[in-house]
Amino acid sequence: MDPYYITIIVVLFVLTISNLIVGVSNDAVNFLNSAIGARVAKGWIIMVVASLGIFIGATFSSGMMEIARSGIFKPEMFVFADIMVVFVTVMLTNILLLDLFNSLGFPTSTTVSIIFELLGSAVVVAMVILYRNPELEATVGDFINTNKALGIIAGILLSVAIAFTVGTIIMFLSRLLFSYQYKRNLKYFGGFFGGLAVTAITYFIILKGLKGASFISPETYTYIKDHTSTVLLYSFIGWTVFFQILYLLFKIDPTKIVVLIGTFALAMAFAGNDLVNFIGVPIAGYDSFLHFTASGLPDTEFNMGILREAAQTPTWMLLLAGGIMVVTLWTSKKAKAVIATSIDLSRQDEGAERFGSTSFS
Repeated sequence: MDPYYITIIVVLFVLTISNLIVGVSNDAVNFLNSAIGARVAKGWIIMVVASLGIFIGATFSSGMMEIARSGIFKPEMFVFADIMVVFVTVMLTNILLLDLFNSLGFPTSTTVSIIFELLGSAVVVAMVILYRNPELEATVGDFINTNKALGIIAGILLSVAIAFTVGTIIMFLSRLLFSYQYKRNLKYFGGFFGGLAVTAITYFIILKGLKGASFISPETYTYIKDHTSTVLLYSFIGWTVFFQILYLLFKIDPTKIVVLIGTFALAMAFAGNDLVNFIGVPIAGYDSFLHFTASGLPDTEFNMGILREAAQTPTWMLLLAGGIMVVTLWTSKKAKAVIATSIDLSRQDEGAERFGSTSFS
């Protein structure tokens, strides 16, 4: 084995740990600010719920790993020596970028970061390849998976518009239902609202998320998919009855339970979707190294088209990454700073502004 590339693989996995730490510090705001801002439970309860969501959701990200392997660039256009440069550059850039934003207390999108880092790195390496090999009849565009990359970028932009529109509609209906004569409406509609909300969460997080889970066999997923309507019907009836009993017998507000369950679901979605942003690149690098070592070819001749093949990430790797994220969630001061920024921006009363106006503005 080439000690040079062994060192690079070790560096990639060391950078992975750093990436997980800065990534969680940045993304904690996405699934904690609602529960903390609404004070639905004690802080430690919210943290435990979010931690469970992260740990379980980590096993749901295996099916997303192809984004780092072939979603942005065409791996068959690169050789092993070139692809490792791309992967190391992406990891270093991601850590520096996210840590800078975290230090300033700014939340930013880890998905946008990793997508454009992969795109930028692949473009530069492609330019170097073309410069070294002027005889190649290709352009930089031939190295980039243009359709997939544009689809991902368009999806990110579209998700902002959808989130704003749907969020506004749901907020309007919720306020219409509960803002006036709150206790009376909660008595009659609290169970229905809670059942509907948790059923929607069940559909999007559990049923849709199972497709990428590392522990679900294709047969099991197909069975659940074929019986989705039955699962949702029983879920709605069961949760509606549960919430109604909680309120009538114990006067427990169903909306608070919904927020807690939503926090769990958001943490699962974060781990299931965004974990690829933190470990997808190192795992792709490690997989490339294994195939390169087995081939016996020089690093400048081994074509990376192998990355086109689907890969299943071992469950133990996902759980280890989930464990690192959970520890970071509890210990990171930068995560608390980012959450504080988000809560301050949604504050409805007066207070000290972290980013106030300046004389120039």
